[in-house]
Amino acid sequence: MSLLLVENIHKRYAEEAVLQGVSFQLEAGETKVIIGRSGTGKSTLLRCINQLTKPDRGNVWLEQAEVTSPKTNIHHVRSQIGFVFQSFNLFAHLTALENLRIGLTRVKRIGKRQATDRARAELSRVGMLDKVDAYPAELSGGQQQRVAIARALAMDPKLILFDEPTSALDPELIGEVLDVMIALAKSGMTMLVVTHEMGFARSVAHEIIFMEGGKILEQGPPARFFSAPEHPRSAEFLRKISDLYGQEGV
Repeated sequence: MSLLLVENIHKRYAEEAVLQGVSFQLEAGETKVIIGRSGTGKSTLLRCINQLTKPDRGNVWLEQAEVTSPKTNIHHVRSQIGFVFQSFNLFAHLTALENLRIGLTRVKRIGKRQATDRARAELSRVGMLDKVDAYPAELSGGQQQRVAIARALAMDPKLILFDEPTSALDPELIGEVLDVMIALAKSGMTMLVVTHEMGFARSVAHEIIFMEGGKILEQGPPARFFSAPEHPRSAEFLRKISDLYGQEGV
């Protein structure tokens, strides 16, 4: 069975159908990148996967556990799914080290000394060991996002969901976050990434998922998707990206 299996997910808000039967699977060690215009349901899909948003219909499986089942301990499942948000979501009153340690001690029930060692190791992994005692307000946006990634890694998740992790950053800070994500992908971390960074998608994704209007219109390997998209809407999207950012943007 796939590490993550998403089956026929539907979500509606009032009269708006945000997700209309989304299905895909993700194998251990894969990176899949979800792209598409804003407002097409990408972020809602990620939130449905770990039940921050309840889908109206459909099922999500994490290995043998049905995430969408009311009988499932959702807190246990969420401890196995890292989530990196575009707005960082760090605790402002805690240092970088404490932001990592709190989940380890309260959720994983790990002793403080062991949690500290684990937190320091993950901060080192993302190049933030020299900022262990800094508070979020003392860090740049890129540094805050790297701490957020380290916090997700510290919980030893089976996969990490990234919801447009660079969209809130100044252009000059995006690279430092993407470098960390590229290293994670190459190390075999299982990742599902919503992003507008086409260069990242082209370089590390095993598969591109293109969404439009709450549906998957096309999915396939980056080499094929970027060079010869099969759906007219995919081709139009790539043309607009190319016009906006130049050929290097895609």
